[in-house]
Amino acid sequence: MALLHVDFFSTVLGMSVNMDVILPQQTWGQIGMEGKGADGRVRTMYLLHGMSDDHTIWQRRTSIERYASKLGIAVVMPTTHLAFYTDTAYGMRYWTFISRELPKICREFFPQMSTEREDTLAAGLSMGGYGAWKLGLGASDTFGAAASLSGGLDIVESYRRHVKEGEHSGAALLKGIFASEEALAGSDNDLFALAERLAAEGKVLPRLYAWCGMGDFLYQGNLKAWEHVKKLGYDLTCEESAGDHQWKYWDEKIQDVLRWWLGTDTDLR
Repeated sequence: MALLHVDFFSTVLGMSVNMDVILPQQTWGQIGMEGKGADGRVRTMYLLHGMSDDHTIWQRRTSIERYASKLGIAVVMPTTHLAFYTDTAYGMRYWTFISRELPKICREFFPQMSTEREDTLAAGLSMGGYGAWKLGLGASDTFGAAASLSGGLDIVESYRRHVKEGEHSGAALLKGIFASEEALAGSDNDLFALAERLAAEGKVLPRLYAWCGMGDFLYQGNLKAWEHVKKLGYDLTCEESAGDHQWKYWDEKIQDVLRWWLGTDTDLR
């Protein structure tokens, strides 16, 4: 396994940004690690962070490097700041960056990465869970699968709740991103509407995965989103269990995500 810290310029955002990238490497004799190489094109997971975090967080809170090394896959972990993976009302085009520019840049920097949609996964937690499903539903030509862990999947309800609770709750932030509830509901930032439009287009739908703890404040929104995409005919694997909004669950469940995506029963512990 190789870990690369990449500083690069985003033309879409008009600024320098960061990402950490894990690449597979066949290794022998590394204590406590199994390094599996990749035959041919490398399957790639884009792994997204939550609201309070950045591109380093998955490495700091989980053993993602060890899991990826055992499977021989690449992992791209970008910084996308507090923008909900959205072309924001205040003018920053984070959706265009994450859905179009970033995959193109990664495949130019690392040409061994597969360009096939079935080899490309978006996954993330909380805000990143929302972003992952948004990539699956809104950029399905690139991302053949999407996995959400404790994701903010019902973004309209989240917006409504924050505005009701007042500016101290983050309402000003969400207004800066989505402008208003009227602008958000039914738009491509609303996963419910996005899923409906994609299903109506008759295109190949992404495979979807979701987990949420039953003690999580986002649990009810997850149940609502799961039921919605099931009715639309999506291939959804959804799981719930005891738990709330914290890393001890996400470290465990990202292993399940990888096994689900790759169709393997490999023990990653």
